Amino acid sequence: MELKILQSFHLAQKIILLKYKMNKDKIIVNSWNEWDPLKHVIVGRADGTCIPAPEPALDAKVPEDSDMRGKFGPRTKDTVDKANQLLDDFSNILIKRGIKVDRPLPINFNQKTSTPDWEAETMFGCMPPRDVLLTVGNEILEATMSYRCRWFEYLCYRPLLKEYYNKDFNMRHESAPKPRLTDADYRKDYLSEKIGIQKRLKWTEDKFFVTTEEEPLFDAADVLRFGKDLVVQHGFTTNLKGIDWLKRHYKDHRVHAVNFPGDPYPIHIDATFTPIKEGLIINNPQRRLPKDQRKMFENNGWEIVDAAQPAHNEPPPLCYSSVWLSMNVLVLDQKTVCVEKSEKYQAEQLDKLGMEVLPVELRDAYAFGGGLHCCTADVYREGSLKDYFPNQ
Repeated sequence: MELKILQSFHLAQKIILLKYKMNKDKIIVNSWNEWDPLKHVIVGRADGTCIPAPEPALDAKVPEDSDMRGKFGPRTKDTVDKANQLLDDFSNILIKRGIKVDRPLPINFNQKTSTPDWEAETMFGCMPPRDVLLTVGNEILEATMSYRCRWFEYLCYRPLLKEYYNKDFNMRHESAPKPRLTDADYRKDYLSEKIGIQKRLKWTEDKFFVTTEEEPLFDAADVLRFGKDLVVQHGFTTNLKGIDWLKRHYKDHRVHAVNFPGDPYPIHIDATFTPIKEGLIINNPQRRLPKDQRKMFENNGWEIVDAAQPAHNEPPPLCYSSVWLSMNVLVLDQKTVCVEKSEKYQAEQLDKLGMEVLPVELRDAYAFGGGLHCCTADVYREGSLKDYFPNQ
């Protein structure tokens, strides 16, 4: 009798331990917007990041006077180590706030890649998961990507996506159709001469970009999530066919194309138009959303305010992005936001707007793919699907 009781006790203990382990390892994939409480996130790594070799879409993004022109190959060990330290520190800040953090698995980016249509001398890296992965509800979608050097970047995230799929039976892992990225995808006249800033601005206003409409193209970082509505930037890395594909894919959502005429290099929306919380967006004052595209927000009581000026006049060395990474912030919940430590004006503005500001040092990692929003990708934000714009 005592033996049976003891066996039952041990069995009960095993069940309790198993339930604890299952709960500890439990994965939920779900995120509907940019501001609900963040519970689980992917933070990128700088290991092995390369400056990619010249290619059509990439060349069009690099300014004529940039120190990036004509350079490609692995970034130096000291800059990689510094960027990784900052990314590790950022991860630890999030972990201490109770947020689960996963990291991608870098591959060898310093190697030639090819398809039957093209060859590339190098790949890029996996510091900015936001560019590749789009979480909408319980689905994580791999974007098409529009650079040849980033065609295989999804491989860095496959181990994590496999784990999520195995542990969350409601999770959907989707991949948009891989584009061929032949020369037909790009306008040759974007590269035929030194264009100059005024001509670039005119082309942006006319929605004339380096990518053609040969096939659907989009980067995940061109998409902002507002519950039932998805706002997608039409620019260098996302074409109209890509936006149409997203409309067909997310049939239960309203997908809106936007563009920002003041941006001569329109790539990724999160240094131009940033939701901070329900009802509030900061907008790059040099790239204001056109009046006719503001109606959806104005008709539903949303406020769009100019973002504060950057604290720096120049981006860091060998950096693709502009100084407006100052507004590339990560919202942890409707009261808390991470801002790059040196961006004092943006921090002051968000403080006055009622947010608790967490300073995070990341500027020396900018060159590896972007700011605080770029270097993360949502896995789980606590919240449900809502319609924030019932008056369309």
